[in-house]
Amino acid sequence: MQPTMLPEATPLWTDAMLRVLAATAAGGLLGLNRELTRKPAGLRTHALVALGAALVTVSALQLGVGPDRTHGDPASRVIQGVIAGIGFLGGGVILHADGRNVQGLTTAATIWVAAALGISCGIGQWHIAGLTAALALVVLVIGQVVENALHRFKRPEKPESE
Repeated sequence: MQPTMLPEATPLWTDAMLRVLAATAAGGLLGLNRELTRKPAGLRTHALVALGAALVTVSALQLGVGPDRTHGDPASRVIQGVIAGIGFLGGGVILHADGRNVQGLTTAATIWVAAALGISCGIGQWHIAGLTAALALVVLVIGQVVENALHRFKRPEKPESE
């Protein structure tokens, strides 16, 4: 027989505010990297995505089964909606140019991660949100250095004969 999991306590007003503040800061950090590299969605966009995701998640936790307990069903439905809906915002920064040349995929991915950071902060998972924000920044900064190095050593493609 599986143990029954009890719902968590409904977040107090102060705890809910700390959660949305943490989400805004985590999203803002990712956006700062995008801003510094002059990408279409920067600091404000990422901070607002994370803030909005945290807000709807904290709000869903308020739909609990009692005055002092939350229930996972409403929160999980809200999280599913945020993750599905954020794709439209991310899709808006993806551009096709010159055939197969696609731009904006990394920015779209960081918008998705910002939403996930907001959800994580919204449910009170501080440690995983902080670690994830740090890992995302490492991927963005170190990944750009590696990509630039690879592109420098890449041989130019030969044009196709007609």
